[in-house]
Amino acid sequence: MTSAIQESLLVTGGAGFIGSNLVDVLLARGYRVVVLDDLSTGDASRVPRTARFVHGDIRDSNLDSLLTEERVAAIFHLAAQVDVRKSVADPIADASINVLGTLNVGVAAVKAGVRHVLFASSGGAIYGEPQGKWADEDHPLNPCSPYGVAKLAGEKYLEAIAMESSLKVTILRYANVYGPRQDGRGEAGVIGIFLNRLLSGQDAVIYGDGEQTRDFIHVADVVTANLLALEKGVIGTFNTGTGIETSIKELYALTAAACGVEKAPVFAPKKPGEQKRSVLDPAELRSVLGMTQFVGLADGLTATAEWFRQHLEFLAGKAAAAEVETGNGRSGNEENGGAAGSPSPQSRGVS
Repeated sequence: MTSAIQESLLVTGGAGFIGSNLVDVLLARGYRVVVLDDLSTGDASRVPRTARFVHGDIRDSNLDSLLTEERVAAIFHLAAQVDVRKSVADPIADASINVLGTLNVGVAAVKAGVRHVLFASSGGAIYGEPQGKWADEDHPLNPCSPYGVAKLAGEKYLEAIAMESSLKVTILRYANVYGPRQDGRGEAGVIGIFLNRLLSGQDAVIYGDGEQTRDFIHVADVVTANLLALEKGVIGTFNTGTGIETSIKELYALTAAACGVEKAPVFAPKKPGEQKRSVLDPAELRSVLGMTQFVGLADGLTATAEWFRQHLEFLAGKAAAAEVETGNGRSGNEENGGAAGSPSPQSRGVS
């Protein structure tokens, strides 16, 4: 007679940039991990063989069956449509994934007896321009795009579900995430674009005057925040940023130095509707989760530049396509991987 299957952790969007980094750390700590991703932006090669990979959609009405079969104890819900401009062009498609998909994850979790959902939200997209030095968790919520509205709706749906069940919900509002496996798409894509262009000898473009600011956080710190929230069993909302405001001009200088390139940027007209400032207060992250140290931006960019050097040919095409659509200082979190949409060689999935 075989023994009962070990409980597992589900990572939606686990073939994406942030999700795959999280999966690696969870496996290293001895957890059994299931990845759900439709590969619309994720890459199956990022998923280790020691994790179970399921190619699927977070909107699947039978999601609770997967959760029950795999004895899922907690879900890291990172799968999303993360392109702000796409959300403006097609808000219904964005809401289908980011609102209905998230709602389906929450409902399925309750049906299957999952104990904890940890949701990747977006600090930049939900708060809007900070009123004062930075935005804390009590800052007025002023999403300026359908993407931000959908992320906020996802938070509220999960909180409502938790109020009527035993489900624990932790919301992590990410700043602009960067690091290895970033490919120039999503909300912090400016770093990927800069790295690709500088390392390939091309000009890098700054849209506007370069004084727009963002809070850049290394993916390793985001992974640590998720892990601490799981293992401490905390509930509530946590800004997941550094509290350090960096202008795009400063970012360019640091990125050029990390690449060993002495080359001035090219300036172009600002993109319409771009947020001027975005910076998150990490006080709760420090006091409740115990995060007291973060990867410095210069060190993080140096390590990320080295990873880009090793993957430059593969990434160049993706970043070039992203650059056509995006400005420098988009606010929100970087590409998480996907979990909705038609399967394709690189399609989002239930991960």
